[in-house]
Amino acid sequence: MQHYKADTYRAKTSVGYLVKRASSLAIESLEPALAEHGFTFTQWVTMMYLRDGLALNGKDICAQLRHDSGAVTRILDQLEARDLVRRERSLDDRREVKLHLTEAGFQVVESLIPIVVNKLNCVLRDFSGNEVAELTRLLNKFIAGVAAAAAEPAETTRSGESA
Repeated sequence: MQHYKADTYRAKTSVGYLVKRASSLAIESLEPALAEHGFTFTQWVTMMYLRDGLALNGKDICAQLRHDSGAVTRILDQLEARDLVRRERSLDDRREVKLHLTEAGFQVVESLIPIVVNKLNCVLRDFSGNEVAELTRLLNKFIAGVAAAAAEPAETTRSGESA
């Protein structure tokens, strides 16, 4: 089923635009609270990815954040200088550097979670529990659809059928 048509497509009503806009506004609302504790949103997310196993190395963080390796290296340098992240060379492949939260890094992440939770709860205050569950379900379905579309061959036609 095609939900959009080229002749009536508008960015402002596009799911992609709305997801990006929601993400941008959420980040903007969190940044001042994190800054009060000496962190940027990107530093916070990097530590959370390490805490939750969503990233194991700089390459993973680059992919997750859509940042170049230079920017991620600077973030990791800052976190390492504060003894929040530790780099460790892989014993199997010396080219690979694994990242770990230090005990101090873990404590910082845990101390910041209530701030993030409060902000998210504020944003979701007009949603019922069922609506939050449905939104989460739909976003996960959307993410799966995006991942599936990214895996399709480049020659897929506009109608969604292979050429």
